[in-house]
Amino acid sequence: MHDAFAALLAGRPVDTTTWSSFWDELSAGTLETDEPASFMTALSQDAVAPETLTHLVRSLHARRTGPVRSFPGAVNVVGTGGGASTFNVSTAAAFVAAALGARVVKTGSRAHASKYGSIDLLDRLGITLTKSYDETADSLARHGIAFAGHFIYPRELTVLARRIMPLPMRTYGRLLNTLGPFLPALPGTRQLTGLSRPELLPLARRLAAAAGDREVWLCTNDIGTDELVSFADNLVHREGGAPAIQLNRRTLHTAAGALPDLAPVSEPARVVDHFIDVVSGRAGEVATQTVALNAAALVIAAERETRWRHAMTSAVAAMRDGAVRDLVESVRSGSPASEPPVREVATSG
Repeated sequence: MHDAFAALLAGRPVDTTTWSSFWDELSAGTLETDEPASFMTALSQDAVAPETLTHLVRSLHARRTGPVRSFPGAVNVVGTGGGASTFNVSTAAAFVAAALGARVVKTGSRAHASKYGSIDLLDRLGITLTKSYDETADSLARHGIAFAGHFIYPRELTVLARRIMPLPMRTYGRLLNTLGPFLPALPGTRQLTGLSRPELLPLARRLAAAAGDREVWLCTNDIGTDELVSFADNLVHREGGAPAIQLNRRTLHTAAGALPDLAPVSEPARVVDHFIDVVSGRAGEVATQTVALNAAALVIAAERETRWRHAMTSAVAAMRDGAVRDLVESVRSGSPASEPPVREVATSG
C-alpha cells in the first residue's frame, strides 16, 4: 500500500512529496492492481483534508515538463460543475466575450453530472479542441477564442484513467469537477470560476493559489449554480483581498426569473439549435441576461471594460445583432472571424 493511500485511510493529509511519489509509482505501474481505483474512492470522500487536495494540485503543476506557452491578457470561464442543472452558460458567454473583443482561451470537460459538458457541446457543434499551445495561439489569432484540448492537463490524469479501467473517470465526477478548473497549465490567463456551493470557497481559494500561474476570480450565488445568474444574488471574489463584487437584480436592473428559464434541452437533436438560439438572444430574456452577465465578467476580467451595465448592454447587443452567431459559425467552419465592432451604448454603471 502506498503511503498516500495509507494516509488517506488514516485520515491524515497527503503532502506534496508523498503525492510526487504516488505519481511516480502510478506512471511506472508499480502500484497494486486495484489500488488506483480504491485510492480515488477514498480521495472522493467529504472528510479528505483540504491540504491533501491543495498538495495534489501543487504536485501536478510541479511535474510539468516541456514548454508551456503564456497567454497574457486572455480570459477563461470554467465552473466546478454540480448543483442546479443549466444549459452551457459558460461556453455561450465565452463566445459573447470574444465577439466583444476579449481574448478567450476556454477550458472545460465532458459531462460528469450534467447532461452535456462543454466538450460534449463542442463535439455537436463540430468544433475541434486544440492539440498544442501553437494551435491554441493560432485559433486565438484567427477567431479571438480557442478551446484548449487535453494537452493542457497533467498527463498523470490520463495514466490514472487507464489504471482504473474498466471504471470510467466520471465515477469520480464530483472530485474531478472540483479539481478540474485548477489543473490546466494556462499561465497569464485570468480565470472566472463558478462554485456550485458557497461552502467550496475556502478550498477553491487554496486550489487557485496552488495552481499559481493565473489569477482566479471565484463566483458564488444563492441558488446553487456554478455560474453568475441574472436573477440571483451573486458574489465575485477576487484575489489579493479586494472586496467581493456584489451583483443582483437591483444593481444589474435585470428581469425576474427562475431556474427553469436556464434549463438544458432534453432532446439531443435540439442541443445545437438551442445553443444558436441562446447566443442569438432568442432563448428568453432570463437566458440572454444570464449569458450577458457572465460575458460581462469576462470582458471586465480582460480589462476591456470597467462598467457592468455597460458591458452587459454591449453583450446583449452583440447577441441580438448576430455578431456572436457569426463568430460561432466562423469557428465551426474554420474561416477567419471578422474584427469585433466597436460598440458604444448610452447606458453606464
